[in-house]
Amino acid sequence: MKTGRFPGRDWERAKPAEAGMDPARLEQAVTLFDEQTGAKGGRLVVVRSGRVVLEHDRHMESDPKLPIASAAKSVYACVLGAVIAEGKLASADERVLDYYPEMMDVADGQGNKPGRYAFEANRAITFRHLICNVSGYMKPGEAPGQVFNYQTWGMNILTHALAKIYGLYDANDPEGAPGFKRLIEEKIAGPIGADWDYEYMLTRTAKLSDRLHAGARLDVFGYYTQVRTTPLDLARFGWLCCNWGRWSDTQVVPEQWMREITVTAPDILANCPEAEWMYGHGIWTNDQGKIWPNLPREAFTANGAGGHYATVFPSSKLVVVQSPGRLRGGGDRSQLANPDLLERILTAVEEEVPA
Repeated sequence: MKTGRFPGRDWERAKPAEAGMDPARLEQAVTLFDEQTGAKGGRLVVVRSGRVVLEHDRHMESDPKLPIASAAKSVYACVLGAVIAEGKLASADERVLDYYPEMMDVADGQGNKPGRYAFEANRAITFRHLICNVSGYMKPGEAPGQVFNYQTWGMNILTHALAKIYGLYDANDPEGAPGFKRLIEEKIAGPIGADWDYEYMLTRTAKLSDRLHAGARLDVFGYYTQVRTTPLDLARFGWLCCNWGRWSDTQVVPEQWMREITVTAPDILANCPEAEWMYGHGIWTNDQGKIWPNLPREAFTANGAGGHYATVFPSSKLVVVQSPGRLRGGGDRSQLANPDLLERILTAVEEEVPA
């Protein structure tokens, strides 16, 4: 039996008061967002209990689909869970080498920079290591599971391995195969009605590509699967996560997996400094209170360069999308997803509204 509110082709909309939110405080959040984004502008969407209560565009239009950069890693994590549920993998702890042996075909001088190459310890890398950014791939001296090191190359290995399981990626002809985008569409975007666009990038950014040398084995570790979306369709992904992988009457991603990936990864808790206890499986999480001391511990967010965020507060049935929003400075993770704005929006939540 279908339960709760989920958008069909379009989102249902509600006035803030109808969704148990204070209109004046929500307007204060809009004012803050405008101040933060300034002349550059941004786009803000708030979903409460399955209805859009706020869609605000400043100096931008709502329709263009923008690349969400590393926020796509959260989508990758959900695809991984769907693949496991389908039985194509026994668990996230299977060795990637057994499915994508090409990952080891990166000799010294063929990595992304001098001194980076596939080395013996990389044979033990699992799918969980990759999605949690603790793989140490192409980093001699880093054993799998021991060091949290945010990197794109390992994520590319993850997506290529998953795509190869389905016959969708060929390192000998990386641009000739459908690629990981097909899995995103079939496992996540299609079931939730998201109209996303995709593109292969040799690396995550053109700027980064310019720094790579001609001998880099981009056929093995390059080709980042970029996702382009509107804020409303990114909010669909946030609402999927808010419902622990359920969409209407379909469990798109297993609930157990969703609850596992939205808290700090076990390897990070066991082996990394407490300051790094804020990353799950492709998702930034506040379960240890290390990112946002003033926000609920249950909160988590997809985060992408350029100010792309889909932040989820499950108990409040609340999703906040900024795409783009305020850019955080440098490596200051305390400003991840713009906590001042999130706090302001949370103060607008007044009462429980049935989902």
